[in-house]
Amino acid sequence: MMKSAEVLSLKQVSKSFPATLRGGQPIQILQQVSLSLASSTSIAITGRSGSGKSTLLQISAGLLGCDSGQVIFENQQISTLDDVKLSMLRCKRMGFIFQSSLLLDDFNALENVQIPAMIAGSSEKQARKRALELLQTVGLADRLYHTSDQLSGGERQRVAIARALVNEPAVIFADEPTGSLDERNAQLVEDLLFNLVSERKVSLMLITHNNAFASRCDIVYHLHDKKLEVDA
Repeated sequence: MMKSAEVLSLKQVSKSFPATLRGGQPIQILQQVSLSLASSTSIAITGRSGSGKSTLLQISAGLLGCDSGQVIFENQQISTLDDVKLSMLRCKRMGFIFQSSLLLDDFNALENVQIPAMIAGSSEKQARKRALELLQTVGLADRLYHTSDQLSGGERQRVAIARALVNEPAVIFADEPTGSLDERNAQLVEDLLFNLVSERKVSLMLITHNNAFASRCDIVYHLHDKKLEVDA
């Protein structure tokens, strides 16, 4: 069986934040963390609150720099890219889903999904077509022209999933995507996310405190005491 190509790798990544008190020592969050994400596979990062899970995701996506180590995305070392190239890489090759949907309040569901495609270079017609298809796929064909305040929490997260997929990314970065939802909506969003990731051959990095959610991924890592370990 052919081994899947590596789409993302972290090699010996460390990260500290400045001391909160004058004269204090820097606070180390990550210490020589390494991981690998293959094409069309999924990994979960678990750990207690404050352990550095979100920091790890932000470094992996080039949203935050590291003190040492390497982050390689599709054979490019992220630290060598200037801001413009890095922004375009994130726009075209990465999708993001956060605990809060972060929809643009002044735009409807269709526009929220369509806009990232247009930023990435698609024509308005192409972007609209893809946005319509994805919103139908996530079960929101009857909510196209609703703004975020007219959508439920679960519906907003489904719009966020469609938005994350609109540019056909290599990787979806999902940071506690069901953390603010009730049990029923959390299960709906969880099932939808895994079904779409599988169907569209997208890789997934999932941050979650929910062990059952994490267990659906191909590999589960646990972040503890600045170190990353594969769960047995």
